[in-house]
Amino acid sequence: MKTSKWKSSNTVWAIHIIAWAIILLLPFIFTHDDDGDSGRQDPSFKTLDTVTNFLWMGMFYLNALLLVPRFFYRKKYLLYAGCLIVPFVVIMLLHGALFIPFAPGRHFKFFRSSQHNIIPFIFTVVVSTAYKIIYDKFKADAATNALQKENLKTELSFLRSQVSPHFLFNVLNNIVAMVRLKSNELEPTVIKLSSLLQYMLYESGDEKVLLKNEVDSLRDYIDLQRLRLSKQLQINIQFEVTEDWHAIEPMLLIPFVENAFKHGNTFGEAPEILVKLEVEDNTLHFQVKNKFVEADKAKDKTSGIGLANVRRRLQLLYPGKHELYIDDRNGYYNVHLKLLLQ
Repeated sequence: MKTSKWKSSNTVWAIHIIAWAIILLLPFIFTHDDDGDSGRQDPSFKTLDTVTNFLWMGMFYLNALLLVPRFFYRKKYLLYAGCLIVPFVVIMLLHGALFIPFAPGRHFKFFRSSQHNIIPFIFTVVVSTAYKIIYDKFKADAATNALQKENLKTELSFLRSQVSPHFLFNVLNNIVAMVRLKSNELEPTVIKLSSLLQYMLYESGDEKVLLKNEVDSLRDYIDLQRLRLSKQLQINIQFEVTEDWHAIEPMLLIPFVENAFKHGNTFGEAPEILVKLEVEDNTLHFQVKNKFVEADKAKDKTSGIGLANVRRRLQLLYPGKHELYIDDRNGYYNVHLKLLLQ
């Protein structure tokens, strides 16, 4: 971050130096050799005007850095106009003092010189004011964009963390039971839980993860859910991922599956859950289907945050690149996500 700011500051200073170098060199670049013009073509006057340009340079930064923020931005326009008169008079007096070394033998006339320099002065004030307004606008926009990105990261981190803790409690309780029964399933269960927690805590912090890693976490999650549910539950898993280079937002698919286990009729008559995933032409098709009863449906409306969570993340991360269909008909709750992968 500091390196980026340093490079940006150096770029701004480089632009200023180049711009002023061009302005200072213009009188010498477009010099005429003939003496048919007024006395302003005198080389001594050219040198005097060039040195005076340094005074305009000082006026530029005085106005941009001090007068505009302190008076113009605060709408103290009369005081701002009065403050402009003082540096103009000072510049004219300094301009007159420069006549002695750069234009010897010529008399300095204050009002005539003021008429000659009023246009450069007004031009300097207008340009410096416009520069300050535009620069501050860009700076404010950059700060707003940075804040929005930071807020977006914070919101996404919060949304990712909202996987139900009840799931972890249930798995740990099952592990305790396995320890007491000295079950052979204890070791693979602990390994799956460890793998899932590692994915949730570490890999989910990345902006994107490989789709195959997301699928592996789904498998571990489903396998762990099997431990606490009735053996009559039919879980139909169909994962078809052939390419291993597709990327996806981490922890995006688990809330759909969690919702099916949490609010589905997993202990009722002939319980069933379908989880299907396939990729075709860089488009992900993800479907979760489960049985439900009206009581479960009412509970889902009052306590379920998973679908609202994932809707928000899809809006933030895949605007215009996803379609989400949710319906509940014939005793089944069906979710179908169509997502354009990067």
